[in-house]
Amino acid sequence: MTNMLPMTNSAPADNARGTSGNGPAPFLPAGYAIPFILVTGLFFLWGIPNNLNDVLIRQFMKSFVMTRLEAGLVQSAFYMGYFLLAMPAALIMRRYGYKSGFIGGLSLFTLGAFLFWPAAIVGRYSFFLAALFIIASGLSFLETAANPFIAQLGDPRSAARRLNFSQAFNPLGAITGVLIGTVFIFSGTELNPQQVHALQARHAYHAYLHWETMRVVRPYLGLSLATLIMLILIAVTHFPADLIRTEKEEEGTGHFGGLLHSPHFLLAIVAQFAYVGAQVGTWSYFIPYILAYTNEREKAAGYLLTVTLVAFGAGRFSSAWLMRFVHPGKLMALYCAVNTVLVAIGVAAPGWAGILALLLTSFFMSVMYPTIFAQGIRGLGPDTKIGGSMIVMAIVGGAVLTPMMGFISVRSGSIALSYLVPLVAYLFIGFYSLMDVRMSREHVQPA
Repeated sequence: MTNMLPMTNSAPADNARGTSGNGPAPFLPAGYAIPFILVTGLFFLWGIPNNLNDVLIRQFMKSFVMTRLEAGLVQSAFYMGYFLLAMPAALIMRRYGYKSGFIGGLSLFTLGAFLFWPAAIVGRYSFFLAALFIIASGLSFLETAANPFIAQLGDPRSAARRLNFSQAFNPLGAITGVLIGTVFIFSGTELNPQQVHALQARHAYHAYLHWETMRVVRPYLGLSLATLIMLILIAVTHFPADLIRTEKEEEGTGHFGGLLHSPHFLLAIVAQFAYVGAQVGTWSYFIPYILAYTNEREKAAGYLLTVTLVAFGAGRFSSAWLMRFVHPGKLMALYCAVNTVLVAIGVAAPGWAGILALLLTSFFMSVMYPTIFAQGIRGLGPDTKIGGSMIVMAIVGGAVLTPMMGFISVRSGSIALSYLVPLVAYLFIGFYSLMDVRMSREHVQPA
């Protein structure tokens, strides 16, 4: 999925570049390499299940013979876990420290992935949704802890460099997740109505559906084993004593009342809701879109989804460089305009033109999550951490807008028309971007 920025106030411009009058800041203090490597590995690890969901939606449509709307509940269960656990995760780590968040998150992650085995044996879709909710609850802990931990693991002047390095592994995890799903979950068997009737006549159709359901087991058991190993490594690793608590005393506890008087913060919450819904919906229905409007098979569609995730990673790196020269709000507004046009092509011209257009949207959407987050917490002072947690909770947009796309698709009989949902989302984010540029100018005006 998407990455968060640390819930701290922005550093001065020279510090963000990692330089000062005393020379370049060290990337990492001596003795902190092992905690840094382990936590950086978490960025890769949580990218895998986020994008395995895009494969699961297609697989469950086949193995449970369900509509796109019903299969879209995969994302609803997943992002509700993020939404409901974000604030409890922040409160637990404020009391017990980052390491408790890592261990708690990995425990839930391991358990949820393991539960795919009994869920497949029982063959109940609701059991899979419960397992996905548990996985996402664990990821909520990990994401809430990892970004600020990396930022504070050393000289503040090099925090941005450390975060950019660690966050670069998240798209790699996303790509790995889609490849795992395409290779190990998709069987390549796609039955036509005549073949289905033939299997039903031989009373073999239910056995076929069970075989398709069981294909999800091995990848998730492997993922469960990997997270268990990571949990053990983090549990036995010594973490810096000065990072036991996530909240500095001088920042205070923060309060909700002051946030209600911050227009740019409130707009950021809505913009983040819209963005995550657009991102998750675009990727979730990308494979069904390809299968509906071309003669390609599901494995080929899975590989095309991998390409769009590569574009997402390329956009993340290039936008970080462009922001040295262009205001983040202006760049995001431009990218929203481009994506609005691209999604409109996907709606109006289903087929290879639409597929290429939707594929390219990933490049331009990559800038949005971290930019909305950073701009949203600007100037919140002691309310920064509470505000940051509320923006994290806005990712529930993935649980709301994805089923909305499924509903439109089912009612209209057109997957292409369902992409009107992300189109409207990009229009709003573009509006927010322009408002943020104006408000940031007012923010720097002398009183």
